[in-house]
Amino acid sequence: MDLIAGELGFSQFASDQHGAPAPVHFFSVPVSLLQSENKDLLEHFNDVVVGVVIVVQKNHPIKGDQLFPFQDFRFRSDGRLRHSLPPVSAISRQNGYGMHPPVYLDNQATTPVDPRVFEAMVPWFTAKFGNAASRSHRFGWEAETAVDQARKRVAALAGATAREIVFTSGATESNNLAIRGIGARHIVTMGTEHKAVLDPVKRLGIPVTILPPRPDGLIDLDQLRDAILPETGLVSVMYANNEIGTVQPVREIGAICREKGVPFHCDAAQAFGKIPVNVEEDGIDLMSLSAHKMYGPKGVGALYVRRRAVRLTAQMDGGGHEFGMRSGTLNVPGIVGFGEACAIAAAGMDAEAERLCGLRDRLLAALRSGIDGMRVNGTMKDRLPGNLNVSFPGISADALLMTLPEIALSTGSACSSATVEPSHVLRAIGVPPDLAHGSVRFGLGRFNTEEEVDYAVSRIVAAVDRLRALAPT
Repeated sequence: MDLIAGELGFSQFASDQHGAPAPVHFFSVPVSLLQSENKDLLEHFNDVVVGVVIVVQKNHPIKGDQLFPFQDFRFRSDGRLRHSLPPVSAISRQNGYGMHPPVYLDNQATTPVDPRVFEAMVPWFTAKFGNAASRSHRFGWEAETAVDQARKRVAALAGATAREIVFTSGATESNNLAIRGIGARHIVTMGTEHKAVLDPVKRLGIPVTILPPRPDGLIDLDQLRDAILPETGLVSVMYANNEIGTVQPVREIGAICREKGVPFHCDAAQAFGKIPVNVEEDGIDLMSLSAHKMYGPKGVGALYVRRRAVRLTAQMDGGGHEFGMRSGTLNVPGIVGFGEACAIAAAGMDAEAERLCGLRDRLLAALRSGIDGMRVNGTMKDRLPGNLNVSFPGISADALLMTLPEIALSTGSACSSATVEPSHVLRAIGVPPDLAHGSVRFGLGRFNTEEEVDYAVSRIVAAVDRLRALAPT
């Protein structure tokens, strides 16, 4: 390697293993040789690494997921290689190497399908493949029976009756069906709603009152009461926020809507299956649900529609399925999975919520201990068990996530993560732009462990320290 480096005019920095799966050789060139427009950023460096060679035995190839992220390697002043990962003995091994498996902490974006849900769905992809609308043979009868059972399970978790559950492709479709189908002349909603609510109400071409939240993310009930006009046809407030996890006083909102005689729509995609939801006790008339937020499959959801109280105009015609409110062949495997996910949630919701609260408190305490100036966004009192949204002053959240490829986190709602603007939710609760750009959402879920939380904290603290050290003073 020394000979190769000399022939190419490179300097060789390191050649021992240092916890990597094989000997690592870094090659560099003097900064003075670089043709860069940003030399002022390199004035404190002598050399820049331009290549890496990892030496392995001929019959012992290394897979890409067994390599350390390049940004984890650093060089001491004496040229010796070091990296910021914990010692090999302190982290779990994968394929015999000291690499930590990817850690998923984005359960507000989506959740993995519970193995029990997957097992329940499998037969409906293969032997039991019938169309639930086929009334002339056993394949259709079996499918219809399975859909009916799933409908009852969803209804039971919601405190509703089976005939009040309309299956859809997910919460976005459910929101659109509720908002467009109600035929309102005026709608009241909040500035922290999901885009699946805000975008449809803005496209209706009718007057819309968008209420600002309090700094803690919760609604001002007096403002809500004053905003409801004689012509108001719908109030739409989500149960729990998808970014900051705040749980709204839904029962009080429902009572105000009943008092004013206005239908109440609630996007409960984040809350359903995680905290108790009961449409009767909460006074909800329309409620949007999604299976993939509660360990069910993607592409299936539901809209609860209170019988004899709300009339909706179908937004999709073609067969009169789902009580005439949503035409289209039913996704039987997905609906079966949704029903199974509801049954699992009903059986273990309280214990799971308690465990996730413990994991979240462990995460919060460790982050506060390791990172100065960290700010929590949204109230901690009324919050989803697995949610934490924090701002790290002095860094960019996008840059932070780029340095942590083995940890799945989010800077905001997954449905709007392609944008570069600060989260509309954080802006609505008054988070300054610089802190909004440094905000990260943690979503803990059913399959996360204490070890994963501790590992994530160690990596995040180290990454924040590095980014702050590199930031211009």
